[in-house]
Amino acid sequence: MLKIIFLFLMSGGVPVAIAMAGSALIYLLIQDSTPPFVVIHRMVSGIDSFPLLAVPFFILAGNLMNNAGITNRIYNFALALVGWMRGGLGHVNVVGSVVFAGMSGAAIADAAGLGTIEIKAMKDHGYSTEFAVGVTAASATLGPIIPPSLPFVIYAMMSNVSVGALFMAGILPGGLMALLMMLTVAYYAHKNKWGADTPFVWKTVLGALGEMAVVMVWPTAIYFLVTEWEYQAQLTVAVGLVVLFAADRIFKFQAVLPIMTPVLLIGGMTTGVFTPTEGAIAACIWAMVLGLVWYRTLSFKRLVRVCLDTVEATATIMFIVAAASIFGWMLTATGVTTAISAWVLDFTREPWVFLLLANLLMLFVGCFLEPTAAITILVPILVPICQQLGIDLVHFGLIMVLNLMIGLLHPPMGMVLFVLARISKLSVERTTVAILPWLIPLLGSLIIITYVPSLFMWLPKMFY
Repeated sequence: MLKIIFLFLMSGGVPVAIAMAGSALIYLLIQDSTPPFVVIHRMVSGIDSFPLLAVPFFILAGNLMNNAGITNRIYNFALALVGWMRGGLGHVNVVGSVVFAGMSGAAIADAAGLGTIEIKAMKDHGYSTEFAVGVTAASATLGPIIPPSLPFVIYAMMSNVSVGALFMAGILPGGLMALLMMLTVAYYAHKNKWGADTPFVWKTVLGALGEMAVVMVWPTAIYFLVTEWEYQAQLTVAVGLVVLFAADRIFKFQAVLPIMTPVLLIGGMTTGVFTPTEGAIAACIWAMVLGLVWYRTLSFKRLVRVCLDTVEATATIMFIVAAASIFGWMLTATGVTTAISAWVLDFTREPWVFLLLANLLMLFVGCFLEPTAAITILVPILVPICQQLGIDLVHFGLIMVLNLMIGLLHPPMGMVLFVLARISKLSVERTTVAILPWLIPLLGSLIIITYVPSLFMWLPKMFY
């Protein structure tokens, strides 16, 4: 009965959050003797969670970076690093998304922020609009895989796993996805006989490589000083930041300080300086320092607008989480999750078969539901089966998020699809066709991540 009411409301065009909460309330009024105010109680308790505090702060950090001109710096850095390769702007698109993913944590922010710059630049250099849209859409899926990641935070809260472990689990899969996308760009460049988009200049390339070296050497040096020489951690980091800002002023780096956002975040979590929730606050402070003080590209008037946008986005996500909380509770109370688990386990007890079926289900659901809603609905159903089959819940969270990000590229509910259709001024149909070839590297990554977990899970297991 509960499922029928929910599907009826969804088919009538009711927003998913209202459909979940409404179906639970209607079911209680019709079938159950439980007081209706339980709906409100369960919804409030569903968002009364400390890890969920990371959601508004990660959204704010991404919005601050997007509105402080950081995207232009990331684009210029990626152009200097790989723009000289054949099909250069395609590679720039992927590398830029890798960097921006470490700051925004959302696919839509990547598509709307960097996508606007990248699609225009690729069209100006003679690339077809379809190719530009396809590579931009594919690379936008890196946003929630490479930490920080809003979907990882939601999944961690729902499944009771470590947010930090999920963040660490996303690093290597994100690298694999970027590699496969760059190989796809190289294939198209060879097929269409494309050349480079910028000349190979040693000074420019070495400058970009030097920035990469700074990003890798700085945290390594800090870690060595703190652990081997036993310097006080807080003082060492403070001095290290002063040196970093001085180097940025002297050498006029393009993107060292923005790239440091995920480095500081992951470093702080793995060394125990702060929790993921506190790390989200640190990311906001870092973004405000860069935008308001260092680069001075963010005005206080714009800051107010960014904060209001963050409140709006946070309210939407929290309402979905609250509605999903009562809906998931009702699924459990009415025995739906138990019945589904029993049916699946009667059908198969092989983990690889279950993962295949789960992938197909999540790909399908991802085409119709926003990722936050899909996670909150699917976790109570699928996670108990994973526990009975001995599947690592961190690994499964990575698989779930990747599936749902691929779903963002397809109608009828693919938000990245609609954002890029608006930016590129293509119809939704032409945008969908443009994205189809890029499903090959994405699905290839999904298969590898699903069935070769040992390649990726050693990193979170090392720290957690």
